[in-house]
Amino acid sequence: MKKLLTLILAAVLVTPAFAQFNTSRGRSRYNHNDTESYYGLRLGVNFASLSSDNADLDMDGRAGLAFGAVYGLQLANSTPVWLEFGAFYSEKGGIHNSQPFTLNEEKAGFQEVKCRLSYLQIPLVVKYSLDLFDDFYIQPFLGGYMALGVGGKTKYYGEHKSISSYENVDRFDGGLRLGCGLEYDMLYAELGFDLGIANISDSDFISVHTRSLFVNVGVNF
Repeated sequence: MKKLLTLILAAVLVTPAFAQFNTSRGRSRYNHNDTESYYGLRLGVNFASLSSDNADLDMDGRAGLAFGAVYGLQLANSTPVWLEFGAFYSEKGGIHNSQPFTLNEEKAGFQEVKCRLSYLQIPLVVKYSLDLFDDFYIQPFLGGYMALGVGGKTKYYGEHKSISSYENVDRFDGGLRLGCGLEYDMLYAELGFDLGIANISDSDFISVHTRSLFVNVGVNF
């Protein structure tokens, strides 16, 4: 968690330096004459959990890293509506503090289980950009995402063992994304939520869904 906070703090301190290269973009995000586009870099943190109808697979929140890049395109020059898609490395998963386990074929008690799911995630959202004042914009967004698992471990602390997380869940995930962004000149920050719809359980009789509250900061060019 300390490493995540250090990375985010570094991003907050560095982004004003990027802004010095372009203190004024010389154009409005709401252009009546021609459609506009932008690309951006993002760094943030996920507060993720797993929701299941099986109590042993239901997991509380854990923090994970997220970073990536986005591209946005104004859909029409007569409206401040934008289509944005991107590519992210995103860590999700959860923590379970009371899963029973056995040792030497005898019930030994309860253990902490930490699951990390690392994804290559592709979000696609529609944003509505409201110009409040002096290059300050508020941008609510709604859309979805698809994700492919590229790594992750599940650690069983009572048994002192770890396995690949994808021995228990599928690699594919997908769902809804909603939230709101704030933009000033080149600087950008957003708060949002990923609601997993795809059942990532490898069992036909159990459902497991990802949940993730995320905070990202970055720059737009």
